Amino acid sequence: MAKQQSVTTRDGDRIAIVAGLRTPFAKMATYFHGVPAVDLGKMVVNELLVRNAIDPKLVDQLVYGQVVQMPEAPNIAREIVLGTGMNVHTDAYSVSRACATSFQSTVNIAEAMMAGHVEVGVAGGADSTSVSPIGVSKKLARALVDLQKTKTLGQKWAVLKKLGLKDLLPVPPAVAEYSTGLSMGQTAEQMAKSHGISRQAQDELAHRSHTLAAESWKQGKLNGEVMTAYAQPYKGALEQDNNVRFESKLEGYAKLRPVFDRKYGSVTAANATPLTDGASAVVMMTESKAKALGYTPLGYIKSYAFAAIDVWEDMLMGPSYATPIALDRAGMTLDDLTLIEMHEAFAAQTLANVKMFASDKFAQEKLGRSKATGEIDMDKFNVMGSSIAYGHPFAATGTRMITQMLNELNRRGGGTGLVTACAAGGLGAAMILETA
Repeated sequence: MAKQQSVTTRDGDRIAIVAGLRTPFAKMATYFHGVPAVDLGKMVVNELLVRNAIDPKLVDQLVYGQVVQMPEAPNIAREIVLGTGMNVHTDAYSVSRACATSFQSTVNIAEAMMAGHVEVGVAGGADSTSVSPIGVSKKLARALVDLQKTKTLGQKWAVLKKLGLKDLLPVPPAVAEYSTGLSMGQTAEQMAKSHGISRQAQDELAHRSHTLAAESWKQGKLNGEVMTAYAQPYKGALEQDNNVRFESKLEGYAKLRPVFDRKYGSVTAANATPLTDGASAVVMMTESKAKALGYTPLGYIKSYAFAAIDVWEDMLMGPSYATPIALDRAGMTLDDLTLIEMHEAFAAQTLANVKMFASDKFAQEKLGRSKATGEIDMDKFNVMGSSIAYGHPFAATGTRMITQMLNELNRRGGGTGLVTACAAGGLGAAMILETA
């Protein structure tokens, strides 16, 4: 059992989430087509500071993340500082932890506060799958390096004549794990088969996610945490996530064919998250600093944990490993939680994790614990829908979840919530949030 965690400064101040905001999330090559992640990050951070009347010069540090990297702007965090009117001396650096990236950026700010180095910080993440780094073949890349050493036409021709036509073709970003060659979808298929997750169950979860997300939008729950975006070429605005199915019908999901295992598979485009563009951010302060500036926090970080597991099998089982650690560090059990949100990379991955939360066998064999983390009460689970409906700009999902969780807890009169996510590379993240 993990030792109980104290997420406070040396003076006993809790770490407060003062405000959070995100852009609407847009399916790849739709509204944000051609808009790079750095511009999405600038857009949301600038709006976040303006809406909450926060003087940009008060920000001590900004930690921001991006998964689909832009070679021309490798430190997205610093570019955001320079593009949003913050003090030029504001410290900024970038992080990447795949789908848990903005969990990491949030924790980095929190730990800087715990160390006494920061009082006001901004954390978040942005990704654009519409503006992807297109590479070249390894053979062409080597030839381009060799060309820089040549002086005569003859020397240049000697390098170029070794290239074939196929070597000149652009290389799209990899969608597979570097270490295994497996894609996320292939792993989701493996988890569905290994843990007996049916196609029907996956489709039902996807339908539930879209239905609850649509209801949340219709009830106005998301209006305060999603900005209206105006992006080039400025022909219109985007006010809502454009992946949410506002008229979702369960029977429609059964019509889609499996994507990753066409003969025996169950993972489809409808029961998985789409490639998505978007950005999110949170403003964080020490509790006393928030009080001194007159801000009422949305809530506080009670505990957090990260986990790393095998990548060859069940690679997306990270929540089942990270959550019990976060609960121990908070001195809580699963039943103590008011709400739970688990990132839905795939319905298969989500349901497999839900199943393992309740498995004594899994706890004993994989976690070294005597009993299961607990059976999830589905009335507390993903109550506003999750990533299958909203979309998943990789680096933006963590702070989207943190803001959404705290706002919903406050609407319900307060309490504690778990936000947890799997991530590529066999990583997992979990965070316990509280409102009082």
